[in-house]
Amino acid sequence: MKKTTTRLADGRELIYYDARADVVRDTVDRRPLAPVATAAEIRHDRLLGDAVAIASHRQARTYHPPADECPLCPSVEGRLSEIPAADYDVAVFENRFPSLAGDHGRCEVVCFTSDHDASFADLTEEQAALVLAAWTDRTAELSQLPGVAQVFCFENRGEEIGVTLGHPHGQIYAYPFVTPRTERMLTSLAAHREATGGRNLFDDVLADERADGRRVVLDGEHWVAFVPYAAHWPYEVHLYPKRRIPDLLALDDAARAEFPRVYLELLRRFDRIFAGPDAASGRDAGPGGASGRDGSAPRTPYIAAWHQAPVRAEQRSAFALHLELFTIRRTSGKLKFLAGSESGMNVFINDVPPEAAAERLREVASEQ
Repeated sequence: MKKTTTRLADGRELIYYDARADVVRDTVDRRPLAPVATAAEIRHDRLLGDAVAIASHRQARTYHPPADECPLCPSVEGRLSEIPAADYDVAVFENRFPSLAGDHGRCEVVCFTSDHDASFADLTEEQAALVLAAWTDRTAELSQLPGVAQVFCFENRGEEIGVTLGHPHGQIYAYPFVTPRTERMLTSLAAHREATGGRNLFDDVLADERADGRRVVLDGEHWVAFVPYAAHWPYEVHLYPKRRIPDLLALDDAARAEFPRVYLELLRRFDRIFAGPDAASGRDAGPGGASGRDGSAPRTPYIAAWHQAPVRAEQRSAFALHLELFTIRRTSGKLKFLAGSESGMNVFINDVPPEAAAERLREVASEQ
């Protein structure tokens, strides 16, 4: 991998990650951009203890542009984008409309490929490995920034999720605090250690799921994917390296090499679960969800979220890196909306038994 760091016209950082070492990245951003002005601040909810980012400047962000005006595609004469180069492998840049900025953290955009019509599931294993390398490098760099407490790499896919740019991309948030969800995990981790005489909660959850087997979706040499026992979402998969590590930086070469095959397989299964007459609902794909590149299957909307140990947590070595992948679709043509119980009280109601979801995800495995 070759890494090239440069600056956009308004001073934001842009990093190219290339598979080839002989690539030269010297294209200059020729747009007449003014310096980025943000109004981000962090406020604390006194009742819940949560932190809320207030970012009014994001109202002006780009919203569903036509494909020929995509800001994440390579630049061409007459249409200059966020990527000055005529082509790229993976590109990462500071978000022009960040939710977190300055003393309140940092937000970056990760472009997985220059191909506007692709999806992460369309990438080759080599391309996916380069994205993993970029996530790892950005985690290392952002963790060193003053005030950053946690680094979160994630992808939102699909208009149903709220994605406003169709180009295949994800984001990285460098939070100035430990997120509420991670705080809850750390609390459960400490309570389990106390109740079991020192056992690790993540280790026990993984061991229990593998021993039960009914919810295991994919079991590789270095990674295992399963639908959690108390899944919140109709189709939700957690992907763990079999050796507990705190973050992406700690992945060994073997786990890093196997990840692309395992992750791409999971994403492709998500695209297949609602395709055709044998889909989970017993009906065809119906409305919603764009077709795949070959037109054979809809693209399932999803969120893919890397959970990494906070940068300076006391229990850092006890935390387990893992990825949580879930879709808001509950059946063909129908979405899982967060209504009164979920939004009002944070109590999820799942219409699909986790065992049934796991069975369906095993059924749509790629042919070996």
